[in-house]
Amino acid sequence: MARKASVQAEVKSRRKKADMNALRIIPLGGLGEIGKNMTAFEFGDDIIVVDVGSIFPREDMPGVDLVIPDTAYLQMNRSRVRGYVITHGHEDHIGAAPYVFREIPAPVYATRLTAALIESKLKEHKLLGSVDVNVISPRDTVQLGAFQVEFIKVSHSIAGACALAIHTPVGVIVHTGDFKVDFTPIDGQLMDLGRFAQLGNEGVLALMADSTNVERPGYTMSERKVGETFNNLFDRAPGRIIIAMFASNVHRIQMVVDAAVSRKRRVCLIGRSMVNVARMSMQLGELKAPDGYLINADELDRFKDEELVIITTGSQGEPMSGLSRMAFAEHRKLEIRTTDMVIVSATPIPGNEKSVSRVLNQLVRTGADVIYEALAEVHVSGHARQEELKLVHALTKPKFFIPVHGEYRHLHHHANLAISMGMQSENVLIPENGMVIEMTENSMRATDEVPSGAVLIDGLGIGDVGEAVLRDRKHLSEDGLIIVVVGLDHEDGSLVSGPDIVSRGFVYVKENEDIMEGARATVRRVLDARLDTGISTGGLKDAIREALSRYIYDTIKRNPMILTIIV
Repeated sequence: MARKASVQAEVKSRRKKADMNALRIIPLGGLGEIGKNMTAFEFGDDIIVVDVGSIFPREDMPGVDLVIPDTAYLQMNRSRVRGYVITHGHEDHIGAAPYVFREIPAPVYATRLTAALIESKLKEHKLLGSVDVNVISPRDTVQLGAFQVEFIKVSHSIAGACALAIHTPVGVIVHTGDFKVDFTPIDGQLMDLGRFAQLGNEGVLALMADSTNVERPGYTMSERKVGETFNNLFDRAPGRIIIAMFASNVHRIQMVVDAAVSRKRRVCLIGRSMVNVARMSMQLGELKAPDGYLINADELDRFKDEELVIITTGSQGEPMSGLSRMAFAEHRKLEIRTTDMVIVSATPIPGNEKSVSRVLNQLVRTGADVIYEALAEVHVSGHARQEELKLVHALTKPKFFIPVHGEYRHLHHHANLAISMGMQSENVLIPENGMVIEMTENSMRATDEVPSGAVLIDGLGIGDVGEAVLRDRKHLSEDGLIIVVVGLDHEDGSLVSGPDIVSRGFVYVKENEDIMEGARATVRRVLDARLDTGISTGGLKDAIREALSRYIYDTIKRNPMILTIIV
């Protein structure tokens, strides 16, 4: 409690030193990484938060289910948080919602599908009703303390994506969210470029723009190109068509449904998230299918292979996803056949390349016709390339620029792109998570830092897995475990039983009995030498661990974790 009080006092002290007439922009996630997007905007006593995203755990995080931003700064200022504004419903923008909203409740504002996805997460965590989730539409404006936030329609790989025009006492900040410029979107709703231009003519203080595809020249293809590819592939498929994609890409699901219906094929959705998102989208009118064309997995046997299309999760190689279980013959209802056409309609998220490659190799091994991005145009990005980014810069004409949403190299290249378009280098700032950026009408500078980083979610545990636990898990996964059990007389300290040695993930005991017997002999020597010296239990454990560690390394050059139990 004393430490928490001191941290809060330090934060208050920093606020007093800060310019209270300046806007403070505080990224808490999403910089130097693809995922866990979260940014706080602060003016006076008011804070609003843009997005509450998560990210996949890295390979060096065994057992971790999810990674979310560190919200310590927001928790210390929870009474000042006026609301959350969410750009769209992808996991890297809403995945942390139930964990953040539980600790720091405040009204939430999002478009229809995004709000439905958030409410689904809250329901799963038994938090539905604990937070006020408000549905807004593009061009709507909400007042949150000193901030007036305007939602602007953009194109992306999910319905309901919006940019934000954040009207503050010092000027307008345009935050693009994730976007691309698609002149032939599936839903027919064009990106509101006119509003971007109008804001530019009125005056934009700063632009914060998506940097994910800044390294790629030209323009991102329209989503309709994927639809054309689907139609061509469907015409040549002899049997079942199995398509893996993100459940949130409702527009792409719609294209698959349309292609299937036109060929009298029934559509089966596989995967809990796929079924849930499709159900919500149909209720909201975002996804449409004629009666009788959507079937469940139990109905598959009623139709011939050439009458079926299966849409499944697993485009990122997740071990428990529908596609992975099909590929490795572990699915209850489906197994890949040589007559199947399998389409992976996605590109690997950074860090998932190995998992995706593993599943693709196994699919090819089954003899199916496997189609992925390297072979056909079955995926287009939802993020703007260089020419689209230049268009938004040209329309908004910002005084200052802050690149967001990307790894450091993406932010660096986006900063250079802004400078190449005539912006002064001193008006461009490459941010980092935790950095406090103070802005006035005529200045922008990094002034401070707040706590930032990652909070690991493991089952129901939130933040109870830290670096020490991860080191132990990695140690166990690489070198295994040896447990030494010794029974001592509680009166005279003499050896009563043992030493017994248990091995897990170290060596197969039956084939390495000589090693295990050597280990027992090593422990006995330590006991013979130390029991009469009056050594403490802790000291005896350390002595056993050190001697056994030396013996094992000298014998087979391994370093297992060693636990000593003295009864």
